[in-house]
Amino acid sequence: MKRVLLLVAALCASVATYAQTSSEDWLLRAEQIDKTNYYGVTSANGVIGLISSPRPFAVREVVLAGIYDHFGRGRVNNFLPNINPLNLSIVLNGERVDSNNISNYTQTLDMRTGEFVGALEHKGTKVTYRYCALRQLSHVVLMEVEITPSADLLLDAKLAHAVPQSLHGAVMTSNDLLFKLKTEPPFKVITTTALSPTENVKIAASSFFLFEEEDAAQPVYHQTPDNDYHNLFFKRQLKAGQTFKFQVVGSLISSAHTADPLNQAERLVTYARFQKSGELLRKHREAWAKLWESDIVIEGDLQAQKEVRSMLYHLYSFSRAGVAHSPSPMGLSGLGYNGHVFWDTEIFMMPPLMLLQPEMARSMLEYRYNRLEEARNNAASYGFAGAMYPWESASTGAEETPATSLSGTFQHHVTADVAIGCWNYYLATQDKEWLISRGWPIIKATAEFWASRCEKGADGKWHIYNVMCADEFALNKDDNAYTNCAAKRNLEYAVAAAALVGEKAPALWSEIAEGLFFEKMANGVTSEHVGYAGANIKQADVNLLAFPHKLITDKEQMLKDLDYYSQRVPQVRTPAMTQSMFSVICSRCGDVEQAWRWFLDSYRSNQLPPFGVLAEFKGGTNPYFATGAGGTLQSVLFGFAGLDFSPKGGIVQVKEHALPKHWTRLTIKGVGPEKKTFVVEGK
Repeated sequence: MKRVLLLVAALCASVATYAQTSSEDWLLRAEQIDKTNYYGVTSANGVIGLISSPRPFAVREVVLAGIYDHFGRGRVNNFLPNINPLNLSIVLNGERVDSNNISNYTQTLDMRTGEFVGALEHKGTKVTYRYCALRQLSHVVLMEVEITPSADLLLDAKLAHAVPQSLHGAVMTSNDLLFKLKTEPPFKVITTTALSPTENVKIAASSFFLFEEEDAAQPVYHQTPDNDYHNLFFKRQLKAGQTFKFQVVGSLISSAHTADPLNQAERLVTYARFQKSGELLRKHREAWAKLWESDIVIEGDLQAQKEVRSMLYHLYSFSRAGVAHSPSPMGLSGLGYNGHVFWDTEIFMMPPLMLLQPEMARSMLEYRYNRLEEARNNAASYGFAGAMYPWESASTGAEETPATSLSGTFQHHVTADVAIGCWNYYLATQDKEWLISRGWPIIKATAEFWASRCEKGADGKWHIYNVMCADEFALNKDDNAYTNCAAKRNLEYAVAAAALVGEKAPALWSEIAEGLFFEKMANGVTSEHVGYAGANIKQADVNLLAFPHKLITDKEQMLKDLDYYSQRVPQVRTPAMTQSMFSVICSRCGDVEQAWRWFLDSYRSNQLPPFGVLAEFKGGTNPYFATGAGGTLQSVLFGFAGLDFSPKGGIVQVKEHALPKHWTRLTIKGVGPEKKTFVVEGK
């Protein structure tokens, strides 16, 4: 089957403006909304996540990246339920608009702009609302409402701040902000501050109504019904057939982001208030258009195009350049996994971003760099040298895994995974200054850890004893194939990085890397660990040696290991990134039919209604699983398209690539710092 790859110089692709009609492959629609079987979709900007609700105007959950505290989940830090700056209710002629009194209700997420849109009718009155976390303002959110009544009616709009149980010590104020030398009338804001459970974080939210210029004198009033709730409201008589539009703008920020969250929250809404009319959404859409200059375009399969774009949209939504945050497996879609950071970031989510949004990947690695000293402390506490990254990381970089789980004590491969992420970022970007200042300190410290963690046996080989495998069903095992492979790569990359930055690598690093022990079973299959006897596995372990780490390159061995271990992965409770790695391996071995089957198996059964958000497991109910999305994107980028990080630097295309038979063309645009475009033609 002939495939042609055209490598084209960086293109300045034209991006359709928002005013043009959205094509179907950009929209996630819900036209039948069943609140008993509803899993929300997220509008996010890499710092704030707004998760949709089946109720009109409602946001089910607000997630703020970067803040953690102890709350209802044991003795570890976790994401907190937060203040919703867009908590709006609409009353028309004395009746609150809600799920039980509306018709023709639809919800749509426009992935091109990250905007969630609801459209409905209430007794003939047409209402449309849209909300988003503004991409250009990391701590600001916006909702826009348009109402076209069929008869004269009275509108009563109420904007509330309610303090969730996760926060306490609330202070609620209302201010009429009037500025010197400004002729505009003052605008009224509500501001709420509250403390996290241990009072180590102060959170501030501020919100206000923003009207069209001709409605600037609209009166707004404040109420404080109780100690944990206050609101702004306005009333307005609307005329039949005349559309009335207003916006709600809110900010959400904490002491983890700024030393003065109270004043900064009000400064941010003030900044929004004095933008030109339409400027907030215009700049938001421009920022998203810039991101989508790096995209995956599938021709010949609309369903796969929409699903793959949804995965890419979610990774873009959960990440942000320049903020030193790193996403949890559930990103900003909720409180799953406590918001903790795992190996998922470096091994599954980060590689697609290294190709398409390297500055987002850099932010994730900056998160690790800022916690390097805590990783050193962690290593020292166990008697090791160098830096040992925690299995679960939160605000400080200390180990956040519950003490009742052995992962935090024995799942050590994450330390190598962080270093591998650093090296791959350098290969993708060729940013030597970054390597010297950020990458090398991490790669060196983690190599020092493995030099102290590995032991030389009587057989003359080097061994890593007593670990939890990447397959978490296997506890306290010796010479886990994945752990040994990751450590080997960490040490090899440390030697290569040392040469680049002008340092001398200890000879021991190369000796250990060359001498690490890998066991094979009698049938020739690579053994998951010493003594492995065919037990079921939770997720891919040995197969990761073939991809992404490319330690095993012989196709016969790759397929032998794949055939063996794929039969030992249960169909239930298996995290979705496993099958996507199988897909890449099949692509690289020339079996595109099997690659397609594993591609589908990596996500289609994990989709939940009404937007197709991804659960971690088949039959699971914990969306959105960004780890799985990252894995499936790798099956497209590194499998079907055949892209890879060149050992000499840069992004290249390997010869092993092929499209599913019904895909007519696959275009990967905006790749790497040079924004290259790769086109793979079908038959």
